[in-house]
This record gives sequence, structure tokens and C-alpha cells, in this order.
Amino acid sequence: MHIPDGYLDAKTCLGAYCLAGASLAWAGRNVGARWNERTIPLLGVMSAFVFAGQMVNFPVAGGTSGHLLGGVLAGVLLGPAAASMALTTVLVVQCFLFQDGGISALGANALNLAVVGVFGGCLVYRLIRRCRRDPRSIVLGSALAAWFSVVLASATCALELAGAGTAPARLVLPAMILTHAVIGVGEALITAAVVGFVVKVRPDLVYEPRTLAPVSTPIKRVVMVGLAGALGVALLLSPLASTLPDGFERVAQQLGLTLQTHGTNLAPMPGYSVPGASRTWLMTSAVAVLGTLLCFGVGWLLVRLAARWLRRSPP
Repeated sequence: MHIPDGYLDAKTCLGAYCLAGASLAWAGRNVGARWNERTIPLLGVMSAFVFAGQMVNFPVAGGTSGHLLGGVLAGVLLGPAAASMALTTVLVVQCFLFQDGGISALGANALNLAVVGVFGGCLVYRLIRRCRRDPRSIVLGSALAAWFSVVLASATCALELAGAGTAPARLVLPAMILTHAVIGVGEALITAAVVGFVVKVRPDLVYEPRTLAPVSTPIKRVVMVGLAGALGVALLLSPLASTLPDGFERVAQQLGLTLQTHGTNLAPMPGYSVPGASRTWLMTSAVAVLGTLLCFGVGWLLVRLAARWLRRSPP
């Protein structure tokens, strides 16, 4: 659902940057105020895992592929504010290093995935958890919320396209929602599987909004296991990703959406490949591992910067 350069006009891009920027500034302040030995490394690990997960496109009906968005998954484990920062980390790395999503559309992509997808999905999750407090509700709530997060993000994307004059709302809104409603099933299954595993083996990692209890196991072990899992996904599964067009690309093909402008993104590894090098299994894995490690480092750094900025800010 990453919007490339050229599909949105200047006013839509600017408005999205403003909305996303304000939301992420609040999220950064929230995370910075609560940072501790748990928050910093877990945000880095979650950024790495979401990036690796998004490298693995899975085929769905109609010659379309989808991939993990990860907003609700991150929200269940980190809380919505930290999850929003983790998703933003992934989007920035994807945009500037791999040309996945345009620079002009980065604000829109952050608004769709890191703000609407995360906070909208986490709201659904919290509502379900209020109705039921047993451990099963964590898994069920995360699955349903993950599906809603994909649909909400796709609807926001469609409204942006309509507002920019790229496509009429009566066409692009149902097309985006219906396509991503199917993709959302995969999102729900992946999220439920990961959250269910965490609830079974490490329930202390599940975020509770009123408290932020320390992780019982030494944090270094949590980081090592989490990062190893992310690297395993990047190394072993990214070469198996489907080459079918994703949801946004499929809708663009169906509706014949045309570029309004041409982007100038000079990412060093466009399309997750090295210019001039053949796209082999080993090359795909190496690029995925590089992006995963970079997301881990950038996510870790963001929390430290947010905490430092908050300490220096006047009360």
C-alpha cells in the first residue's frame, strides 16, 4: 500500500505531511516520556521484524499479493505510540534506501500506515479487550484489529487519491477496500500467529496501557531472540516472496491510474536490488538482512533521540 511519487498532488502531500508530522510528534513525546530499558530495544526489534515481514509478499485472490503491515502487531507488544514510531522507521528506510514509496508521498504513507492503521487498529483491539479480559481475547482482538487496520489504511489511501484528483472516490474507494479486505485476512492470520506465540511463551511482553512492567527475562536475551527471528524471516523467506502486484498496484492497473508528476527518488537500491547486479536468491536475502539491521538501528536511535529531546524541553 506504499504510494509512489506522482499519484498525489502537492496539496494532498503537504496536508498528509502535516497530519502525520503532528501525530508522530505526539507519539515521540509519549514514548520519550516512558522510555526505559524495555522500550528502546523492543522498538528497534519490532521495526526490524515489521520490515522483514513486509519483504514477504503472499499471493491472494485475483492475481494480487499482500504483505504484513504490522501496525497492530507492533501495537499489541509496544503500545500504539511506539508502534507508530516503529512503522515510521520502516517507511523511512523503505523510501530512502529502496524506493518503496515516494518521497513526496512519504507523509501520506506514514499517515495511512503508521497513524490511521496503527491507532485505528489499536482502538479496535482495546475495545475488544474491554469486553473480554482473558488471554484468548488478546489473540482474537489482535486478529480482528489487524484486519480492520488494513481496511482503514486502504480507505484513507483511497480518499487521498480521490482528494488529489487521481481517481473518483466512487471508483477508487470500493476498489481499495475490497482488495485490501482480502489482504487483511492474511494480516489477521499472521498477527494472530505471532501474538498467540508471544502470549504462550512470554505474556509479559504484551503491552498494557496503564503499566509498563519490566520484562522478566534480561532484555539482552529478548533483543537477541527477536532480532534473530527478524533476520531469519529476511534471510530465508524474502526470496520466496510473490512477484504479483500488491493491492495498490493492482487497483492502479484496474482503474488505469496515471501519474500526475514524475518522482526523483534516487534511492541506492531501488526495488530491493543492487543496480547492475543480477537478482539472485542470495542477493535478495542480503538486501533484506541489510534493511532489517538498519531498521533495528534507526528504531533504537529514534527512541533515544525522543527521550533526550523530552529531557531538554521546558516543562
